[in-house]
Amino acid sequence: MQHIHKILLLSRTENYYIFIMSNQAAAIPTKTIMGHPAGLFVLFFTEMWERFSYYGMRGLLVLYISTSATAVGHEGAGLGWTGGDAIWLYGWYTMFVYVMAIPGGIIADKWLGQKKTVLIGGLLLCAGHGILAIPTNMAFFSGLALIILGVGALKPNISTMVGGLYAPGDARRDKGFTIFYIGINIGAFLASLVVGLVAYNYGWHAGFGLAGIGMALGQVVYMLGQKHLTHVGNFIGKSEDPEVLKAAKKPLTKIEKDRVVVLLLSFIIIIVFWGAFEQAGALMNFYTDVKVDRVLFGSEIPAAVFQSLNAGYIIIFGTVIAGFWVWWRRKGREASSIFKMAIGTIIMGLGFIFMMFASKEASSESFGKAAMVWIFLAYLFHTIGELCTSPVSLSFITKLAPLKYASIMMGVYFAATGLGNKLAATVGEASQLEKYKGEISVSKEIFNPFTEKKKYEVDGEEQTDKDYPLNHDLNVEFKANIYLSGNDVIFEDFASGKNIGHLFELDKESIKLMKAELTEFNATGDNPMHAKMLFEKDAEAAKVDDNKGDGKDYGVSFSTEEAQNAQEYKIFMWITIFTVAFGLLLIVFLKKLKRLTHGAEDNEGTHHEEAEGFELADAE
Repeated sequence: MQHIHKILLLSRTENYYIFIMSNQAAAIPTKTIMGHPAGLFVLFFTEMWERFSYYGMRGLLVLYISTSATAVGHEGAGLGWTGGDAIWLYGWYTMFVYVMAIPGGIIADKWLGQKKTVLIGGLLLCAGHGILAIPTNMAFFSGLALIILGVGALKPNISTMVGGLYAPGDARRDKGFTIFYIGINIGAFLASLVVGLVAYNYGWHAGFGLAGIGMALGQVVYMLGQKHLTHVGNFIGKSEDPEVLKAAKKPLTKIEKDRVVVLLLSFIIIIVFWGAFEQAGALMNFYTDVKVDRVLFGSEIPAAVFQSLNAGYIIIFGTVIAGFWVWWRRKGREASSIFKMAIGTIIMGLGFIFMMFASKEASSESFGKAAMVWIFLAYLFHTIGELCTSPVSLSFITKLAPLKYASIMMGVYFAATGLGNKLAATVGEASQLEKYKGEISVSKEIFNPFTEKKKYEVDGEEQTDKDYPLNHDLNVEFKANIYLSGNDVIFEDFASGKNIGHLFELDKESIKLMKAELTEFNATGDNPMHAKMLFEKDAEAAKVDDNKGDGKDYGVSFSTEEAQNAQEYKIFMWITIFTVAFGLLLIVFLKKLKRLTHGAEDNEGTHHEEAEGFELADAE
């Protein structure tokens, strides 16, 4: 059997490790389905279920982390972290997911081959998602670590196996990738709908568990379908191809050096684009949960469900945008990769204008919320921007990267994408104000009359009698008016107008900052600021039987609605300004940047890069 030991650079639309050693046996006959190798559909369903598990978990992540550790209700208790800390963890997590794709690709190339590495990655993902279903902190962080390792092993290799199913020059390859990406988006779309609803109705860990079941189904498909993948993804050892060895020793030419410079500059585009786009999983996910009116036809839509919009828009508009660029090029107009990336960045940035409108609407009344339409429009623009940018970013690298440094360029690309995710988290953190903190300073006998009696649960069963929440260690939330009277900070219950300031004490730093903020916003009795004040019992104290229902160990935390709205509006505004200005700057210097590519795209056709297919949110 004659194996082809060549380095292939496959034009890609998403973040996959595309610099591969292919051991295709082009002459091997394989079973076909719909005119394509049967192995394609094995990989299709494997990746569909893997994306189902990943995006299902991703949609819940920051919401679970930031939910009170003593909360009761639909989803149940979370980790009790602040919103800023939740976004911080999300940023590190998504960054490592990308970075680990580099060693995942190296392991496949140097030791195991893609097929075995994907198998190991899938097993790690099954274990990670399964552990997330266990309601303990240790299980949560262990599960995240295993998912990072699993994605790193699976993602950079499964797409290269798709390419390996086709012989060099096989015209079916483009359509094969398109079919593969349809599976990705179906998985991501269904996950955001189904997993979010399950978590809302049955609890966070039921949602995590459902994501794990999805991954297990994908792994079963992959293992049962091995007979259709016998000739792809196998380890072939170090290449002895004389062309490869010659290319490795040959010094870079002036043209190659110029192209490397352009590539390095394009990585800055990647960081900026994903630094803004990835607000979807963190800041925008938070905003949808807290500040958007999600009630439709009398029922509340879980915030995680809105994560499905991006995948849904891609399925609807993917071929439309691809067709537009084909038509645009045929008209003889500018359609270089850098131009598309610049336009995509601008369009994506303009989507945050709708978030500015949402912020304005939410702040127009006390404890107001924004209409869902703003979220729909924001995600629409973000998706159109993605479809202009993401489909060409890696393809651009394949055109410009010198053969001997192609692998390194892929590694740098992944690092840039990871940095973009971390940048997104840093921006998201900045949008969440530090909360004022204090403690209940009175007995429960004094505190209780200011609260409403409600039914409570004992061992999961709702009781018939109503009682005060503190008698059962339940959380209490006051909507409050806050203003300065002389040098005193006044807290009034929003509904009754009763003074509630004597029920708790703020720490000295919080008092100092509170007075400064009230002065800045000129808060008076006639024009007060507002806050949702959350009183919750310390999670560890709540576990001690002797402390049950004693009303002690309760803390209070809050930020004012006006200050938080102003901060979010400012963040959305600056994201818009920066991304649009950055995209316009790229267009200004477009000719100079194109000159450095030395015509790498001048003789390009219109049938490949623009029509391969698309993956949700660059699918970490």
